[in-house]
Amino acid sequence: MDITGIANALYGIPILGLVFQLGGYLIAVIPPNSSNIMSQATPLALAALCGVLCERSGVVNIGIEGTMLAAAFTAWVVGVAINPMFASPHPFPLFGITIPLLIATAVALGVAVLISGLHAWLSISLRADQIISGTIINIAAFGVTGYLDQLISKTSPAGAGEFARFNPPHVLIDLPVVGWIFNMFLNQGPISITAIIVVVGAQIWLFRSRWGLRTRAVGEHPRAAETVGIDVIRLRYRNVLVGGMFAGLGGAFLSIEATDSFQIGMTNGRGFIALAAIIMGRWTPLRAFGSALLLAAEAWARARGFRELKVETQDTNVPACRLYARQGCTLRTVRRGAYADLPHETQLLWYRTLSGPKPAAERAVGVV
Repeated sequence: MDITGIANALYGIPILGLVFQLGGYLIAVIPPNSSNIMSQATPLALAALCGVLCERSGVVNIGIEGTMLAAAFTAWVVGVAINPMFASPHPFPLFGITIPLLIATAVALGVAVLISGLHAWLSISLRADQIISGTIINIAAFGVTGYLDQLISKTSPAGAGEFARFNPPHVLIDLPVVGWIFNMFLNQGPISITAIIVVVGAQIWLFRSRWGLRTRAVGEHPRAAETVGIDVIRLRYRNVLVGGMFAGLGGAFLSIEATDSFQIGMTNGRGFIALAAIIMGRWTPLRAFGSALLLAAEAWARARGFRELKVETQDTNVPACRLYARQGCTLRTVRRGAYADLPHETQLLWYRTLSGPKPAAERAVGVV
């Protein structure tokens, strides 16, 4: 069978051919780089889970970015402060866990909960504008962490290190077809694996538990929820605080698992990208996690500029990406910026196709 001819025929279809080319490119690059893509998706998934809990409760949380940034700085600076107290701490065999890393993670979660509590107090108790409250948190977090980082980094202090990845058995990762999936989800650090477990648990709790039913009721129609005896304010406070823990865990991931340092503004807009993942995921944890993976894969490819791979064919050297085919060239080069060159209406149609219609979760968002 002439795979090259079939591929060229598919890629030559107007508009739809671009989708086939992009799909082939993703199939070519995702399996060998799945572990890195999952690492990039972890802070997005945790931040998106924070937003899902908040918005399902009827609270808009624009301050996810600031919460993550403050947690990332806290985890790093606490590690710097307490690491000298432990002379050459011996890490546990699993994940390279040390006492300073555990303390740094715990304090980062505490700071994230405090910031989320501030947002909840302003939004729920004082009924301040929720967008303004989140914006203030973002600006304050960026300014304070940047200033303190400049003061502390002058001495180039050593942090508490970073968590190590789990090495899955070769029996799993060497399996044909599905081995890369095991490598993607298991070849991770403790925070990434925790994120996967929490996302699955949140999906079950949100739609298969009394807490989830009450959360959705408060978010969709708070006055009706009050009539059946649900404490709307208390439930919203609790969910915002729990969501803040997830955002804090995502921030700690950046400074003590993905790296062992802190840079000014190292969240790099991940909190706002997570808001897009929430919308694309239609306010559900699993779909938001899938959207985070998609956005992480796109960011990974964009950071490398959709590099052209040279594939040796029988005829000539053609810039292409191998679609795991054994004959000929199977994929043309996807030009960088192709999506940006599409008409604005086409981009909106693509966005709406991914996100779908608005669910009931948005009906009472911002209503206090």
